[in-house]
Amino acid sequence: MISVQHLVKRYGSKVAVDDLSFEVDRGEVVGFLGPNGAGKSTTLRVIAGFLGLTSGAVKVAGHDITTESFEARQKLGYMPEAVPHYPEMRVAEYLTFRAELKRVPRAERKRAVGDAMGKANVRDVANVVIGHLSKGYRQRVGLADALVARPPLLVLDEPTAGLDPNQIRDVREVIRELGKEHTVLLSTHILSEVEASCSRVVVIAGGKLVAAGTMDELAKKRRSAGLGVVVRGDLDAALAALRAVDGIAKAVPAARRSDDGVHGVRCVWQKKLDEASAARATEEAVGALVGAGLFVREASPVKSSLEELFGELTGAAGPSEEDAS
Repeated sequence: MISVQHLVKRYGSKVAVDDLSFEVDRGEVVGFLGPNGAGKSTTLRVIAGFLGLTSGAVKVAGHDITTESFEARQKLGYMPEAVPHYPEMRVAEYLTFRAELKRVPRAERKRAVGDAMGKANVRDVANVVIGHLSKGYRQRVGLADALVARPPLLVLDEPTAGLDPNQIRDVREVIRELGKEHTVLLSTHILSEVEASCSRVVVIAGGKLVAAGTMDELAKKRRSAGLGVVVRGDLDAALAALRAVDGIAKAVPAARRSDDGVHGVRCVWQKKLDEASAARATEEAVGALVGAGLFVREASPVKSSLEELFGELTGAAGPSEEDAS
């Protein structure tokens, strides 16, 4: 549904998107991740036909966004981060107006508006003035706007930005349901949002692609962040033995402990410890515990969190251009 090949977008001398390539297949819900200023919004605006590209090629449903812009835009519904509204209009009135602008045939317009309101869960505020709605409901109206022409593809830019936790859960649930009928490209920098909604992710930083794959494939990139051990014996002796091991930055008691002298300890590796060094440090940690007269029941690696992985993938490359939103 979306093919981005060697996309470059410059603002004067600034490069916002730098030789970016990825694809979104029909029926997928793909998370488009990156830190603020990574080029996410710029990329989505190019895909949606709101910005021209500097070089490269973008196709939507087989239509080139440059040479077949109208045909490409007919196939997608775009929800920008800052959703524009006419605050003095009522929800149903606004969506009917938007359906007319998007050339939904008059005979189909009422049903299309009703379907869009149903999918975005705004039927209960159909006759409410938009300016009187909460931000969560205004976001949903923006989503209904993206849906009103019944496009097969949805491009959503930070749809939960500025919402409270309850509103975020509501919007996530709507997106999850939309994924059953639409191809969705969802831009965000919140990993939990992607985990809850997406089957695959594309990660960019500084306008460049840094990772792509399913959530499971991304999880495999997580490096060992430390070591979890369960020992029987004196806790203080265990902590002292582990803290003396080369490669362990700190050792702290874990939540697990019992009256029979069994304790859990979490060790954190020193920064930039590679896998081979982590393996040697694990061996030395077990040896140090045994040498201190302790019994080792468990020793298992502690993987970095997805948030830490996201930082590793994107932290080295700073933003090349603030997204213009």
